[in-house]
Amino acid sequence: MADRARALARPLSLAAGVSLLLMLAACGTDEPLTTISPRSDVAGDIQGLYSLIFWAAVFVFVVVEGLLVYAVIRYRRRPGDGIPPQSHGHRLLEIGWTLAPIAILVVVVIPTWQVIFKTADAPDGAMRVEVMAHQWWWEVRYPGLGVVTANEVHVPVGSPVTVQLETADVIHSFWVPRLSGKRDMVPGRVNAIWFTPEATGTFLGQCAELCGESHANMKFQVVVQEQAEFDAWVEAQRRAPDPPQGLAATGASLFLSKGCLACHTFEGTVALGVIGPNLTHVGGRSTLGAGMMNNTPDEMARWLRDPSAVKPGNIMTRDGAMYTNAALALTEDDIAALAAYLGGLR
Repeated sequence: MADRARALARPLSLAAGVSLLLMLAACGTDEPLTTISPRSDVAGDIQGLYSLIFWAAVFVFVVVEGLLVYAVIRYRRRPGDGIPPQSHGHRLLEIGWTLAPIAILVVVVIPTWQVIFKTADAPDGAMRVEVMAHQWWWEVRYPGLGVVTANEVHVPVGSPVTVQLETADVIHSFWVPRLSGKRDMVPGRVNAIWFTPEATGTFLGQCAELCGESHANMKFQVVVQEQAEFDAWVEAQRRAPDPPQGLAATGASLFLSKGCLACHTFEGTVALGVIGPNLTHVGGRSTLGAGMMNNTPDEMARWLRDPSAVKPGNIMTRDGAMYTNAALALTEDDIAALAAYLGGLR
């Protein structure tokens, strides 16, 4: 018996150690996609509701397991015990374990209803942002400001924002864990979500609905700025970028001759494509490929060289003339010129 106990002790100790490590690994509160460090009113309400349900579950677990352990120890069979007394039903216990779950549900349901109704409708005067999901990037429009961008949502701190959500193809889901809950984007339907950011910073978002081969590569950012910084960003987005010079000017010509204008828009030129992201100010964005790479000249060149290596299944590799027509294939010199041009579009 002792040998058997020792044999069981090692795997049980290992399992307990692994479980403890996993629990400790989940204790961070400042991870980019955490839900337990809210930075908006809506996310705070959701976190408050989660905390209530979590501690209610802990209470139930402690009471039930405590009673179970007590019963196992108190009423365990001892040597010489005969058949225990038989009983059938206990009125007070039956009333108690009927009323207790009802009370717990009431405690949980009422705050849940309150949060659902509070987060359903945006307050009057909220700034409207339109987000259209594509496989696998995000189109962002500010209808009242005349701004179109991609993969970055800029908003002012302390002001309510309502985000109108649509999809151009399959079902996607808009999720910024530290600012809001999830909301699906369903073909043929317009959904919305709102929040009031309470702190400045860059908050990561992710498509939360399996939407194809590069679903995991469909990221975005919400940049929360002071009002003056946001106004300056809007003004910069409205201005045309400076005319390209030198190598960038060569890249501008290649942008038109290589067929990029068939999919992309560059305001002020004949490039008015709507299949891919608007590139008017792409050089001023912090990431490329919907959050897959930092926006640097080297990373821009890597993206142009082989988009499918970064984002498998993307339509740029599938349909772009420079990737399907050998006569228009990009040379390393072409890539350098295009990277200089696109990086200068600020």
